[in-house]
Amino acid sequence: MKNSDFRKKMADSWFTYLQRQICKEFELFEKGKRKFIRRDWSKKDKKEGGGSSFLMSEGSVFEKVGVNKSTVSGKFKKKFRSKILGANKNGKYWASGVSVVAHMKNPKIPAIHFNTRFIVTSREWFGGGMDVTPSHKDIKEKKLVHSMLKKLCIQNKKNYKKYKNWCDTYFYLPHRKEARGIGGIFFDYETKDWIKNFKFVRELGLTFIDISKKIIKRKKNLKWKKKDKEQQLLKRGRYVEFNLLYDRGTKFGLISDGNIDSILMSMPPKAKWK
Repeated sequence: MKNSDFRKKMADSWFTYLQRQICKEFELFEKGKRKFIRRDWSKKDKKEGGGSSFLMSEGSVFEKVGVNKSTVSGKFKKKFRSKILGANKNGKYWASGVSVVAHMKNPKIPAIHFNTRFIVTSREWFGGGMDVTPSHKDIKEKKLVHSMLKKLCIQNKKNYKKYKNWCDTYFYLPHRKEARGIGGIFFDYETKDWIKNFKFVRELGLTFIDISKKIIKRKKNLKWKKKDKEQQLLKRGRYVEFNLLYDRGTKFGLISDGNIDSILMSMPPKAKWK
């Protein structure tokens, strides 16, 4: 087996495992009253792969949460090749990853987003990150999220400040002149030292689970009022705007002929605009 094939197999296996672990941990919050519903999909040419989408909705904690995993391959159309690292030569690609978006019933609990991916063209790289989008200010929560992510980066000799700034810049709505949320970390095009990068990506996945559990446990029993829900729905409107206008994952999914329902899984069940 070629080294590249081995790395693809390792990454694909990890993403499958991580998807199952996230679903398992999130279902525990619903105490058996809600379960994830699985839907499998494949590209038109089944040789080019597909994925599985797990969706859970109308729970006591999760109003809607999706956990997607896909492994696909193919050829980028010529007009997109210049935008993808290493795709200029022949447009061929292979990509595998996990993406999670959780929208909460209680407006005091923030929306949480996470994704990690491994992409192969004529180059190989990891990308991903996680961020938190609250509709209500909470300084302690912000410190908790960033302290755990900073610790993870330091342990893996990654530049936390660079990743944090990248996240702040990326999850920004220029037309609104405002940040989407409180940020987190974001990285892309990590091409050096595959073993160390793969370790970091795995540990980020586990850290995402830990952070999510801590956030939810702190707030799942907090009382809220109608005005709090109204504030959450308006914030979700910003979430929709970002994902449709700027999100790289959405754009990549569309240009790689991914499954539309899975690509738009990140959309909240309800949102409002003034």
